[in-house]
Amino acid sequence: MKHSMETYQLFFGSLSNPNRLEIINLLRKGKLNVTEICQATGFEQTMVSHNLKRLENCGMVYSMRKGKFKYYGLNKTTIRPLMKLIDEHMSVYCSELIRKK
Repeated sequence: MKHSMETYQLFFGSLSNPNRLEIINLLRKGKLNVTEICQATGFEQTMVSHNLKRLENCGMVYSMRKGKFKYYGLNKTTIRPLMKLIDEHMSVYCSELIRKK
């Protein structure tokens, strides 16, 4: 399956944004609502909502309603294993680079 450069830029741009990456790593621990994400990160509610929308549009996170709250979770099929693979890769290939700085 061939994807356009624009599709790659959308995907990797979503992952490379520091705020979205922080939200993704937070959601690796479990489902949270916007208020809980704001409390854990110190981010403003509008910024969190905006970034969650982008992540949801890319299929990286999903949302579910519980009562009056909307909870967000990480895509278990693709993003959770991808983040684990990225962690393993960084442990082997990137940790030395960080230590050398």
